[in-house]
Amino acid sequence: MKRILTGLQPTGIITLGNYIGAIKQMVKYQDMYESYLFIADLHSITIPQDPNELSKNIKSLLALYLACGIDPKKNKIFIQSENLYHANISWLLECNTYYGELSRMTQFKDKSRKNANFTSGLLTYPVLMASDILIYDVDYVPVGIDQKQHVELARDIAIRFNKKFGETFKIPEPLISTEGTKIMDLVDPTKKMSKSSDNPKGVIRILDEPEVIRKKIMSATTDSDTIIKFDPINKPGISNLINIYASLSNKKIDEVEKLFVNKKYGELKKEVADLVITELTKIQSRYYELIKSKELDQILDDGIKFTSEIAKKKYELMKNKMGLHR
Repeated sequence: MKRILTGLQPTGIITLGNYIGAIKQMVKYQDMYESYLFIADLHSITIPQDPNELSKNIKSLLALYLACGIDPKKNKIFIQSENLYHANISWLLECNTYYGELSRMTQFKDKSRKNANFTSGLLTYPVLMASDILIYDVDYVPVGIDQKQHVELARDIAIRFNKKFGETFKIPEPLISTEGTKIMDLVDPTKKMSKSSDNPKGVIRILDEPEVIRKKIMSATTDSDTIIKFDPINKPGISNLINIYASLSNKKIDEVEKLFVNKKYGELKKEVADLVITELTKIQSRYYELIKSKELDQILDDGIKFTSEIAKKKYELMKNKMGLHR
């Protein structure tokens, strides 16, 4: 079975868009691949974080993903900072990575322009990402198109290291899904629903109360027409609601259109709200069970024990090849 690895940053609150567009796909992947999943807490500190909030978010994020269907029996799950070899291997790889490669990374250029006082971690974190990937000899890394460049850098670093020191790493491939549905902002349906949105009314968070969810959906931006039709260009608001309904009901777009023939926008919104509330209430119920239990710690303890052994072997192999031994 091929192996995949996914990293999750413990910042912000997971949205309905994250759930439909990414997490549901991850649930499918865990049946198709040998899956490694880690909380990328070291990556989150490239920008300032409140320590108390970060600590709380780490376990909260894991509980949410498990509540959404991630199965700990089908995934090796661990916290990045608890595996000390990730940072150690990152340093060995940094010493085989060029400044020019890192300074050309699109996300670094964008973020460094916005903040002149960026830390060196913002420049070098793609090497830590390469370390995360290469330690476990994964075949695929599920990423969005905006993260493809990071996997390409990991490939370049691995190929260079293998040429200099002998076969050490498997060369990974990006796994860019075309199946995940992009859910748009409810207030501005021309842009993607984002947990960092300026307007909270446009974003449904997984832990929103049912009445809050209903209010947001019932006030979602639509248009002055009266026909319920999937047309993202001319009817982005209605098309977004259709997408949400189709994704959660496992129906095709044309099936949803037929279901709402001759119905009003208010009826569509009510049906979408009912469906979202039913789905998220189940997730929330499981989340609150997990967050109060000892199950999370047991999962993380098992995961770090398993992955530390793998990472240690890779670290020792690299050290010896580089001459870092007595």
